Amino acid sequence: MNRSSQFDQCEHHLSTLCTRIEMRGKLNLLNLHLHCEDFYLQLLNLLFNYQLKNSNFAKSNAEGIDLVDDQARIVLQVSATSTKAKVTSALARNLSAYSGYSFQFVFICKDASSLRNGKYANPHALVFNPISDIHDVPSLLKIILHMDIVRQHQVCDFLKSELASPEAKQITDSNLLAIVRLLSKEDLSSESHKGSFISFNLDDKIVENNLKAAATVIEDYKIYQHRVEQIYSEFDVAGHNKSKSILEYFRNIYLRLSTEYSADELYFQIVEKVVGKMRLDKNHVDIPLEEIELIVSILAVDAFIRCKIFKAPGAAHVVT
Repeated sequence: MNRSSQFDQCEHHLSTLCTRIEMRGKLNLLNLHLHCEDFYLQLLNLLFNYQLKNSNFAKSNAEGIDLVDDQARIVLQVSATSTKAKVTSALARNLSAYSGYSFQFVFICKDASSLRNGKYANPHALVFNPISDIHDVPSLLKIILHMDIVRQHQVCDFLKSELASPEAKQITDSNLLAIVRLLSKEDLSSESHKGSFISFNLDDKIVENNLKAAATVIEDYKIYQHRVEQIYSEFDVAGHNKSKSILEYFRNIYLRLSTEYSADELYFQIVEKVVGKMRLDKNHVDIPLEEIELIVSILAVDAFIRCKIFKAPGAAHVVT
């Protein structure tokens, strides 16, 4: 999954949570508010490398303090009410036990940007800068947007596991993604793979279709064709025509693209098109893109050997 897709998912999950908190609050249903303390504890720990703990389990709990990181000396309040009065009220509480700690707010519902320019009394000498210490969903999303892709992926996975609806988690994999999953579990570094019997000379087909750069790929990956054939057989036990649907998918792409491209360019356009389809499948997040590209290339070579893509040499047998 690329950075843009990951960020879109993060934005969707956090925005949906905001809307649900606001709507349920109007109905006096506050269970999500309580859940958000632990949810934001984990999210902020991910975003800022904090070690926040829920203050309800701390010995020196103070009213108005939800989360505490004693190591970094941070206290934090989680609130759905984003008003200046809320900030002022929280700072006015007896927080003398946390003198010298950084005090931060996270507003989990509405935009709090207008509060960052306010001036606030700070009677207990907490470290508090409204510009940097008042967080809301837009400001957290901005941090996520500019994260490196590895950390962004970690945040995306966390949000998905915490906030994705049961319906979203039950989406059925496409046949193509299912076969990619099976192949991703194979030890492709092993040299024990043996190619299947081919009823024509593979070099003749390569020459027939004027393949040069693609010929190297076919030579490298043809050793996996026997295992692909086995997996297709196992795969079909789960339902009729599943492997056929994948092979026909390759064939249909080949036929469409063959009106615009030929030879090497046609081959690599086919692979790129299938990889593009995989990248649009939101269920593939657990498989690295590099693995997807490798496995699609192996499946493309298999389709080539089965004569589902590119012309067969002479009167060679065409697998149907």
